[in-house]
Amino acid sequence: MVSMIVTAWNNGHHCASGAGYGLKLSAADRDEHFKRQWKTVSLQFPDVAQPVRINIDKHSFWNSSCRELISRDIGQWLLESGLAPWPRGRPPKVTLHVTGEAAFKVQIARASLSP
Repeated sequence: MVSMIVTAWNNGHHCASGAGYGLKLSAADRDEHFKRQWKTVSLQFPDVAQPVRINIDKHSFWNSSCRELISRDIGQWLLESGLAPWPRGRPPKVTLHVTGEAAFKVQIARASLSP
């Protein structure tokens, strides 16, 4: 299974609602595993029944500096999983497994489980 390690992201405001959270990809992973013609991608989180649709049809995802998948649903999952909020400068890592066309399964990276 093709996978990539991504980093949890926050806009600086750790909201209890999950707003302002996302997952940051490397430019190489974005360019290899995502297509510009896709409007959204589907993320399947552990212990969440339905996949979550994330908008990638925006300049900020495709520019040279941002590359974040941003969604309140991502934030809610990070919070419920105990991964957020995190100590300053130490965001957790998450693995994205490619499961199909514009579809990914999310898994907590082992390094994020250690104290």
